[in-house]
Amino acid sequence: MARRVSGRTRRAYLCLKSVRIFSKTFTKKEIEDSQGGALATPPPVASALKAKFKFAESRRNKKNEEKRKNFRRDKTMIKYIAYCRKSTDEKDKQVLSIEAQIAELKEFAKRENLIVTEFITEAKTAKIPGREQFAEVLKKIEKGMANAILSWHPDRLARNSIDGGKIIYLLDTGKLLDLKFPSFWFESTPQGKFMLSIAFGQSKYYVDNLSENVKRGNRQKLRNGVWPSKAPYGYNNNPKTRGIDIDEEKSKVVKKAFQLFADGNISFTGISQFMFKFGIKREGEKPVKVGQVKNMLLNRFYLGILKYAGEYYQGSHKTFISKKLFDEVQKQVEKIERPRQKGHNFAFAGLATCGECGAAITAEQHIKKYKNGTGQTFIYYRCTKKLKPCTQKYISELETEEQLRKIVGDCGLHEDWEPYFDKWITQAEEKDKLVAEVEEKQLDGQIQESEVKLNRLLDGYLDQVIEPEIYKQKKNELFDEKLKLEERKSQISKNGTVWLEPMREFVNCALQAQKIARAKNNCHDLRVMAKKVGSNFFLMNRRLSANLNFAFRALATGGGVASAPPCESSISFLVSREGFEPSTYSLRGSCSTIELAAQNFINIIND
Repeated sequence: MARRVSGRTRRAYLCLKSVRIFSKTFTKKEIEDSQGGALATPPPVASALKAKFKFAESRRNKKNEEKRKNFRRDKTMIKYIAYCRKSTDEKDKQVLSIEAQIAELKEFAKRENLIVTEFITEAKTAKIPGREQFAEVLKKIEKGMANAILSWHPDRLARNSIDGGKIIYLLDTGKLLDLKFPSFWFESTPQGKFMLSIAFGQSKYYVDNLSENVKRGNRQKLRNGVWPSKAPYGYNNNPKTRGIDIDEEKSKVVKKAFQLFADGNISFTGISQFMFKFGIKREGEKPVKVGQVKNMLLNRFYLGILKYAGEYYQGSHKTFISKKLFDEVQKQVEKIERPRQKGHNFAFAGLATCGECGAAITAEQHIKKYKNGTGQTFIYYRCTKKLKPCTQKYISELETEEQLRKIVGDCGLHEDWEPYFDKWITQAEEKDKLVAEVEEKQLDGQIQESEVKLNRLLDGYLDQVIEPEIYKQKKNELFDEKLKLEERKSQISKNGTVWLEPMREFVNCALQAQKIARAKNNCHDLRVMAKKVGSNFFLMNRRLSANLNFAFRALATGGGVASAPPCESSISFLVSREGFEPSTYSLRGSCSTIELAAQNFINIIND
């Protein structure tokens, strides 16, 4: 028969169960015996319960103490961020620097038992503040995500006073507990901070001194006439001689680009596409930017002049762009940059002015629509009549084109004359070489005189007699004068005398004019050639006229005789003459040698 458990026995059982830690399992009889004998022997039972309760409490307190110790240990544990940096972001420079630093830091951290949370790399100079990845490192340290930095050397962290000061301030505030370097000793003590500041100062001194050495080397290069930076398009940096050499292939592309732009029928974008087509590209295999094309066309490096820090120096490199071509390009650049309204691209707009009032000739487009739904476009040229009342009437584009072809055609040479002119110019060139030597000596004397003036100007500047602004201005003027003399000397050395090259250009232009005048659907080419053979075109009574250049005016005066093929009488008459070049007695102050050459030829064929 089961015995009933009293309430006192049940409470004692629950009390023992609440201890939750038992050395053994208590039976029901043991509980009743202890409860029944409680009045007789109370001290032993109470002491046992109390001892077991104290044991449970002490064990729980020990676990809590271990948790607190672990928490304090985790809180004070040093966590490092490894920072690696190289001084440039160019892929072909310092290629192994970052990888080598990471490998060395990993070995060092393993050897010293350092806990590295992450590696942060950056390819940027530390000379000036503003490194994004370095700022990210400091931000994580301020937030408590890490409390130490691991790097190869203090100069990887800072080479300027601002970044170095930030690191030392974090050490002072206790947010940065430690710095580790495989190649530098550091402890977070007053002495360690002092040595760290010295290391930062040495790093700054090194980069500042390096900058001064580079500037001094660049100045010496400029004095020697060597460009101290990357060579412009058409040239190459010679790693052996440390000079600038002409690229035989790309220089031809650049020269052709100058010539195309001087003609006036192409934009900066067109030049960029032309250069890209023939292999001149920027990084990433992309066309050259429009701004770089403009800088190329404005760069006086192609004339042999080096402009550095607002000052001009005489270059020692060879040139392949003539002064005349360069000046034509500058005029075209100025014309393109001039603000203008967008509209139709009329072929002959802006070419002529009104012969009655002097106003500009503009173009209009009219579209005539028919009942059957078709239409026809007509283009007319007329006076703007903005200066004063004018009675001149309009002229159609077809009539303008016909008259312009007549003007250009009369200024042309028949293609059969080309071999004869080549032969005569070659003979004249050989003859004039002797005369060229005398002229070169005279030019050498003038060049030496310019150099003496430059030296005197420099002495006055060093003696503080001349102000810096006046010195730069006068120096640039003397450089321009010297450049013109050297340009003339180079022309004489290459072409015999100065009249031979213009004569070749004149003959080529006259031959080209004949072809353009006979071609069809080439209005823009016709406009360009018209501006070469003449200027100041006038429209009067629907008739177009021009002030032709003297050489082409001489051809046009013959009534198109020069445009006819050569005959035996004219050829034999030319051969019998003493020479093809213009006579010395014919020189006039108002007439150039090219004009005399053209007039001499016209006199020959007219005779």
